[in-house]
Amino acid sequence: MSETEGTELYESLVYCKLCPRECHTNRLSGNLGYCKAGAGLEIASISVHKGEEPVISGQLGICNVFFSHCNLQCMYCQNYQISSNNCRFENRYFTMNEAVNNIIHILELGVENLGFVSPTHMIPQMKEIIRAVHKKNHKPIIVYNSNGYDSVEILKTLENCVDVYLPDFKYSDKELASKWSDAPDYPAIAERAITEMYRQKGSTLRLNENGIAENGLIIRHLVLPGEVNNSLGVLRTISEELSDRISISLMSQYHPIPKVAGIKSLNRRLFQTEYDQVVAEMDRLGFTKGWIQGFDSSGYYLPDFESENPFEESN
Repeated sequence: MSETEGTELYESLVYCKLCPRECHTNRLSGNLGYCKAGAGLEIASISVHKGEEPVISGQLGICNVFFSHCNLQCMYCQNYQISSNNCRFENRYFTMNEAVNNIIHILELGVENLGFVSPTHMIPQMKEIIRAVHKKNHKPIIVYNSNGYDSVEILKTLENCVDVYLPDFKYSDKELASKWSDAPDYPAIAERAITEMYRQKGSTLRLNENGIAENGLIIRHLVLPGEVNNSLGVLRTISEELSDRISISLMSQYHPIPKVAGIKSLNRRLFQTEYDQVVAEMDRLGFTKGWIQGFDSSGYYLPDFESENPFEESN
């Protein structure tokens, strides 16, 4: 690591404003901000995941680095075992060498891309991992898989680092964002963040000879039960403020987790009619690039992070 890179790492964590919450916490001193993540790697899992969009997974899957904790606290998060800031998940990788060696082992199986899941609060650590992998003469496609609650200024520092942006656009309804993700400003923040990603990548998703996305932007949206209007608002925002030529991944995979058992509105799966309404709006708005999910997908993508391979059954 160069002196400049070391300074960047130090300054980012000594007065943390990596995400829009801008806690200004000194993580290097052991203090914890909103996400309760320290200055270490905080990795919950490094594993192959084949449940992504076809151009992300390909035939062999993507090597995903799952960070612990999150700068959003979505009540229904399928990764709740590791994303909750109130639990202390036992991270499996404690040193840079261990993490890099695991990544390289997967890449040498023929996997072409390296994804970082929930990286917003761990940008310096993500950059260090990428630099270390490059030093080992591996140049995978870098996928930034975030919840969309990102800082524009931080995203600007990733322009020459990230190949494919894969953000969520969860909410157009700020009351819903406040109630279910503790972020009333999410719609405005996500729109600005994804606008920056769009500035960097445009609407063209470039594929390599193997059909794997090597550069571009894919926006994900999970349709929530009972909240069709929220989804319609997200699609309209993308169409009106960005472009109807952006690739959209419209997901029907919502599955209630134990945490929402007492919340009637969240404690059910999506209805086919709800998803069909959102798909129809996607077509009406002129989106022609992207993917919709089979309606039986809600049981396919539930990970178990207590397992060495959290997505073993779906793989």
